Amino acid sequence: MRQVFISVVNVINTQRDLKVLGEWLMNVYGQLQADFSDYEFVLVNNGVYGGDIQAVIGPLPEGLRQQIFLLNLSAPVDRNNAMLAALDRANGDYTIVFEFDFAAKPQLITALWEKSRQENLDMVYLRAKERKLPWTEKTLYRVFYFILRRYSGLSIDPRAHHSRVISRRALNSLLRLRENSHYLKANYALIGYQTAFIDVGEPLTSGSEKGLGEQFRTALVAITSFTGFLRSVLLWIFIFSFFTAAIAIFNAVKVKLTNVDIFGDHQPVLSGWAFLVVLISSFFAITCLNLYIMSIYLSNIYAEIKNRPLYIIESVKRF
Repeated sequence: MRQVFISVVNVINTQRDLKVLGEWLMNVYGQLQADFSDYEFVLVNNGVYGGDIQAVIGPLPEGLRQQIFLLNLSAPVDRNNAMLAALDRANGDYTIVFEFDFAAKPQLITALWEKSRQENLDMVYLRAKERKLPWTEKTLYRVFYFILRRYSGLSIDPRAHHSRVISRRALNSLLRLRENSHYLKANYALIGYQTAFIDVGEPLTSGSEKGLGEQFRTALVAITSFTGFLRSVLLWIFIFSFFTAAIAIFNAVKVKLTNVDIFGDHQPVLSGWAFLVVLISSFFAITCLNLYIMSIYLSNIYAEIKNRPLYIIESVKRF
């Protein structure tokens, strides 16, 4: 028996979650009862009819029901924000986010905690071998994670499940980040701390009721929140516009002086044409430069109003 207080948290987001809720609770309860001295369940009802949840929890053993805290949200929110409500309420020495997909494998809870304890880690997550999605969505996920990892500097595993164990100090740091990005995986990476993973056979699935358009908007919010990708895009637009303007100006002057363009074709000289091309090209490049400069200022303002901590102290050691 491990003398530790464990909080197990999850979000009831859909009717599909409700169907496995009873099995999930019973299996996890049996595992916790056998391996840990103290534990609690923190569940968030994110838009499912409360009577249905009561019908599932009501027949369960009294010892289990006494350990359940059900948070009913007044209105459905993004799943990440609902999970944040559960994490806010968790009181354990360790908090375990455990998805319904692993209802038949409650032993993973003990495996996560053991790895965290033995290797002195603050976070251990479950890692899938593949992402089981249509090729179109899989391609979009690849692009999304490439941009996020390339332009944020964060170590985000594209095959990470939401399920993980989080130490108390790591959770306290996580709760200081009140992000509106709807993307907790980036927040996990943002706080740092020692992290590892356990490979599992269950593939990653969409697990969302969102349409492709809504998923795209969520991805765009995450990219703009955690990366400078769009600022980099504006920089390349400016560079491209500068060279395009330079070529257009050179071509206009060449035609004006020689009646031959840069491709070697003969072109008639039109009065005022060269001046107009030079003027438009110059203003085009200047406009793109101004947009790039403004993006730098907006990016800095955006970073300031987020009020993220400048640093997080992992531990203090005295000798």
